[in-house]
Amino acid sequence: MFTSTFRRISLAAASGAGALVLLTACGGGEPPATGATASATAAAFNDADVMFAQMMIPHHQQAVEMADLAPGRAADQEIKDLAAKIKAAQDPEIQTMRGWLAEWGKPLPTGGMDHAMPGIMSEDDMKKLASAKGAAFDRMFAELMIAHHNGAIDMARTEQQQGTNPEAKELAKAVETAQRAEVAQMRALLERL
Repeated sequence: MFTSTFRRISLAAASGAGALVLLTACGGGEPPATGATASATAAAFNDADVMFAQMMIPHHQQAVEMADLAPGRAADQEIKDLAAKIKAAQDPEIQTMRGWLAEWGKPLPTGGMDHAMPGIMSEDDMKKLASAKGAAFDRMFAELMIAHHNGAIDMARTEQQQGTNPEAKELAKAVETAQRAEVAQMRALLERL
């Protein structure tokens, strides 16, 4: 399903179609160093790079929204710390990807979430998470964030295979590495919660 959605959006982007309804994903880890000039960055990109940025921005935004719930709802300190780490990693990555889209002359994501995208939480899931507290929040946060991260990992792999922009591919690799580690941490957390 992700592949067909990705192809449809890629075709729409390639044909110059208007605003795309974009998908969301989350990343993790530190953004790559950006030593390249804007002209060098703008020169080497393809539709896969554009799609990666346009999809990962709203995906990260949802992860940050989830992480913002933890300080007032989580009981477990490790959940609170992990949520803070996710937000600290993904906020700068959002800004990096926004910068790429501006340099590439491509639109920022607009519209709502595409719930067919891997790892995206439904509005109902987000409402349930927002209303949970204590141990119930901790378990739900870990379970939902594992699914969310796995969706981001899928998108990061696609970018590494199909993208051409070195910085975008480097960020995708960092997202995959960081989020795999966080998934392992959350799985271990679930065993003790």
